[in-house]
Amino acid sequence: MNKAEYYKKAYPAGTRIRLIHMDDPYSPIPDGMTGTVTSVDDMGTLHMKWDNGRSLGICPDADSFEVIGKEAE
Repeated sequence: MNKAEYYKKAYPAGTRIRLIHMDDPYSPIPDGMTGTVTSVDDMGTLHMKWDNGRSLGICPDADSFEVIGKEAE
Protein backbone atom coordinates (compact mmCIF):
# COMPACT_ATOMS: atom_id res chain seq x y z
CA MET A 1 0.00 0.00 0.00
CA ASN A 2 1.47 3.38 -0.97
CA LYS A 3 1.16 6.55 1.14
CA ALA A 4 -1.78 7.96 -0.83
CA GLU A 5 -3.77 4.73 -0.40
CA TYR A 6 -2.93 4.70 3.31
CA TYR A 7 -4.08 8.32 3.75
CA LYS A 8 -7.33 7.62 1.86
CA LYS A 9 -8.13 4.82 4.32
CA ALA A 10 -6.90 6.65 7.43
CA TYR A 11 -8.57 10.01 6.68
CA PRO A 12 -11.78 9.40 4.68
CA ALA A 13 -14.07 12.26 3.72
CA GLY A 14 -15.84 13.56 6.81
CA THR A 15 -12.84 13.12 9.14
CA ARG A 16 -12.52 16.11 11.47
CA ILE A 17 -8.99 17.49 11.91
CA ARG A 18 -7.36 20.05 14.24
CA LEU A 19 -4.26 21.65 12.75
CA ILE A 20 -1.25 21.80 15.05
CA HIS A 21 1.03 23.54 12.55
CA MET A 22 1.17 24.03 8.78
CA ASP A 23 4.50 24.35 7.01
CA ASP A 24 3.35 26.99 4.47
CA PRO A 25 5.34 30.26 4.47
CA TYR A 26 2.89 32.12 2.20
CA SER A 27 -0.66 31.58 3.37
CA PRO A 28 -0.89 29.05 6.20
CA ILE A 29 -4.03 28.04 8.03
CA PRO A 30 -3.76 29.29 11.65
CA ASP A 31 -2.56 26.77 14.23
CA GLY A 32 -5.49 25.27 16.13
CA MET A 33 -7.98 25.67 13.25
CA THR A 34 -10.40 22.80 12.75
CA GLY A 35 -11.86 21.49 9.54
CA THR A 36 -13.24 18.52 7.64
CA VAL A 37 -11.50 16.30 5.08
CA THR A 38 -13.39 16.48 1.77
CA SER A 39 -11.13 14.08 -0.18
CA VAL A 40 -7.61 12.68 -0.45
CA ASP A 41 -5.91 12.89 -3.85
CA ASP A 42 -3.47 10.46 -5.48
CA MET A 43 -0.52 12.48 -4.14
CA GLY A 44 -1.78 11.97 -0.56
CA THR A 45 -2.89 15.56 0.02
CA LEU A 46 -5.84 15.87 2.39
CA HIS A 47 -8.22 18.38 0.81
CA MET A 48 -9.94 20.32 3.54
CA LYS A 49 -12.94 22.51 4.22
CA TRP A 50 -11.69 24.62 7.11
CA ASP A 51 -14.14 26.07 9.62
CA ASN A 52 -12.91 29.59 8.73
CA GLY A 53 -14.08 29.10 5.11
CA ARG A 54 -10.69 28.34 3.54
CA SER A 55 -9.92 25.20 1.56
CA LEU A 56 -6.13 24.76 1.66
CA GLY A 57 -4.99 21.11 1.74
CA ILE A 58 -2.84 19.37 4.32
CA CYS A 59 0.37 17.53 3.39
CA PRO A 60 0.66 14.80 6.04
CA ASP A 61 4.42 14.51 5.54
CA ALA A 62 4.99 18.24 6.18
CA ASP A 63 2.10 19.49 8.34
CA SER A 64 1.16 18.37 11.85
CA PHE A 65 -2.45 17.73 12.85
CA GLU A 66 -4.66 15.49 14.94
CA VAL A 67 -7.92 13.72 14.23
CA ILE A 68 -10.70 15.00 16.46
CA GLY A 69 -13.60 12.90 15.17
CA LYS A 70 -15.94 12.18 12.30
CA GLU A 71 -18.49 14.62 10.90
CA ALA A 72 -22.08 13.72 11.83
CA GLU A 73 -23.97 12.28 8.89
